[in-house]
Amino acid sequence: MSDNRILLETARLTLRRLTMDDVDRLVELDADPEVMRFLTNGAATPAATIRSEMLPRLLAQYDRCPGLGCWATLDRFTGEFLGWLALDPSDDGAEGELGYRLRRPAWGHGLATEGARALVRHAFDTVGVRRVWAQTMAVNDRSRAVMARAGLRYVRTFHLTFDDPIPGTEHGEVEYELLAGDWPGVRQEWDAALRAR
Repeated sequence: MSDNRILLETARLTLRRLTMDDVDRLVELDADPEVMRFLTNGAATPAATIRSEMLPRLLAQYDRCPGLGCWATLDRFTGEFLGWLALDPSDDGAEGELGYRLRRPAWGHGLATEGARALVRHAFDTVGVRRVWAQTMAVNDRSRAVMARAGLRYVRTFHLTFDDPIPGTEHGEVEYELLAGDWPGVRQEWDAALRAR
């Protein structure tokens, strides 16, 4: 498949640029209370917010920081929209914040880890960032597991104040990171594991 909107492909996934045609897909994704549980306590993102605020901001990132941004994540073989994976750029483009949001049927199959690892490799080997990091609620065990399997290491737990806290907020937020200096060792581990298969 030759398409300049495609960032990369893995064994099971295609990551491509989002477009304004993805509004309905993103609305459906954020309408699942379980998908949004640790973000909004299950509240959906309004379609108008996705159309007028979120997507225009995400689309602008592609040109501002080439190789970084939020990528529609598709089943490589069927083309089905599964959700998104992201490396949101810092203001200077030297860091990427790893993120992922997949539809519930895609959970539990290692797809978030597969896509996250591909983005981490891309971030260091192609873009040349100095750091990839991520954060989530301390109680979000599934997301924390993806971060760890993507090579990121726990850095800290911190507490934020919210006007309308959701259950689990009292346990804080956690931050994970992988620095450019530590990447060669992680890459070596991954490559050795692939060769051993």
